[in-house]
Amino acid sequence: MKKTDRTAVISFFVVLLIGFGVALAGSQGGASVFGFPLFAFIVALAFLIQWLVFIPSYLLQTEKYFDLTGSFSYIALTLLAVLLSPVQDGRSFLLLALVVIWAGRLGTFLFRRINKAGKDTRFDEIKPSFIRFLNTWNLQGLWISLTLAAALAAITTNTRKELDVFALVGFLVWVVGFSIEAGADAQKNRFRSDPKNKGKFIQSGLWSRSRHPNYFGEILLWIGVLIIALPVLQGWQWVGLISPIFVALLLTRVSGVPMLEKSADEKWGGQADYEAYKKRTPVLIPRFK
Repeated sequence: MKKTDRTAVISFFVVLLIGFGVALAGSQGGASVFGFPLFAFIVALAFLIQWLVFIPSYLLQTEKYFDLTGSFSYIALTLLAVLLSPVQDGRSFLLLALVVIWAGRLGTFLFRRINKAGKDTRFDEIKPSFIRFLNTWNLQGLWISLTLAAALAAITTNTRKELDVFALVGFLVWVVGFSIEAGADAQKNRFRSDPKNKGKFIQSGLWSRSRHPNYFGEILLWIGVLIIALPVLQGWQWVGLISPIFVALLLTRVSGVPMLEKSADEKWGGQADYEAYKKRTPVLIPRFK
C-alpha cells in the first residue's frame, strides 16, 4: 500500500471518530427518533449519503456530482430533522429556510461551473485511488455534519424558545453574508464569461475589497446561523459553536484560500498589477474605505 493510501485510511477512521464525537455531543438534551438520538441519526445519514453516491462516482471516475451531493445533503438532512422533530417551531423553520436557500444557490452555481469546465482539477490525482477518493466523500460527510451542527442542535433540542432578538440579529447577519457570497460569485462568473478577460484576474466590485469575498460571506452567514441557534443550546449542544469556526478554518487554512492563493501566484506572480493588487487588497476581511 502506498504511503498516500495509508494516510487516507488513517484519515478515514479519524474523520469517522470526529463525526461520532460530534453526533454524541449534539444529541445530548435532544429528541429521539426510532429509539435513536435524532441529531446522531442525521449525522449518520450525512455520511451514508456520501458513501452511496461515491460508488457510481468511483466506477465512472467522475467528480461532477460531488458538490451537488453536498448541497442536496444539506437540504434533505435539515428538512428531515425538522419533519422528524417532535416539536416544530419558528426557529426551526427559519433555520431550515436559510439552509435551503444557501445550499440551493451554491449547489446550482457549483454544478453549472463544473459542467462548463468539464472537470474539477483538484480530483485528477485522487479519483484513481479507491481509498483516497472515498476519503474525499467521507470528509464531505464530516464537513456537512460540522457545518450544520448549530442548526441541527437547535432543530432537534428539547429546549424551545420563541423567536427573539437573537433570531433577528442572526437573520440580518446571514442576509449580509449570503448577499456578499452570492454577489461575489456572480461578479466573478460575469468576469470569466467575458472573452476580453481571458488570462486576467478579477479586481473589481467586491473583489477590489477582498481577494476572497465569497469566503468571507460564507463564514459570516454561518455565524448568523449560530446566533439564531444560541438561545436554545444547552450543555454539550454547545458543540454547535464549531460550525462557523470549522467553516473559517476550512476556508482559510485548508481547501479554500491557500489553494487559490497558490494557484494565483503561479499564474500572475511577479506581474506588477497583480502584486499591487495583493498589496492593497486584504486576503479575506473586506476593506471598506
